[in-house]
Amino acid sequence: MILAIDIGNTNIVIGCIEGERVCFAERVSTNLSNTELEYVVEFRTLFELYHIGMEEVTGSIISSVVPPVNNIIKAALEKLFHKTPLVVGPGLKTGLNILMDNPGQLGSDLVVNAVAGLQYYGAPIILIDMGTATTISVVDDKKNYIGGMILPGVKVSLDSLVNRTSQLPRISLEAPKKVIGRNTIDCMKSGIVMGQAACLDGMIERIFDELGYEAPVVATGGLAGSIVPYCKRKIVYDNELTLKGLGIIYRKNTETD
Repeated sequence: MILAIDIGNTNIVIGCIEGERVCFAERVSTNLSNTELEYVVEFRTLFELYHIGMEEVTGSIISSVVPPVNNIIKAALEKLFHKTPLVVGPGLKTGLNILMDNPGQLGSDLVVNAVAGLQYYGAPIILIDMGTATTISVVDDKKNYIGGMILPGVKVSLDSLVNRTSQLPRISLEAPKKVIGRNTIDCMKSGIVMGQAACLDGMIERIFDELGYEAPVVATGGLAGSIVPYCKRKIVYDNELTLKGLGIIYRKNTETD
């Protein structure tokens, strides 16, 4: 069993993987002020919650888009397991062919998602990750990662709307009963939820036009479950995609033929 950790700007996704099975997937807040001991306590609490013994974990792997947190969590894992975790980045085998102007700039989370997407859904594929930012990745029919898009995230858009207006209230992230809102809150809900869903539909259509063919679409991330059901395009929601990708990369770099 391995411990897989994906460090995002808002949340850290933590999961245990046994073979290809994700035993659990949980999110904790990304806190730049946490010490390694505080992260140790959080990890131990999760293991106790799921009745997993520390001795069952044979290794760990990290992907991150928040460099200041990397060394703290790496040190926390070393304290827990007395082993150095793998960190997704240069020097680690992924098997992904990246056709970007500067492949080294591609976020490790996008690499991990693409690796899992290819393994479980095949190519071509479009991958959507809805977190602090909404990212869309495109893998063509030759299994090449050819690029994508970065959009403001759902909550970033909502927070900006509320913070920059005097009379709009904070609202929960849920869909209204109708697209045409008849009060301020329903108008906001429609704009955020239905607007984001329409944005994804439109981007997918433009990607298909540029590729010249259609492809399966898979979405992941903490906010995808709130938006994807309202898209008109068929989108598969896979909340464990990133953890699955970390498991694949771990095995690529530790298993011998």
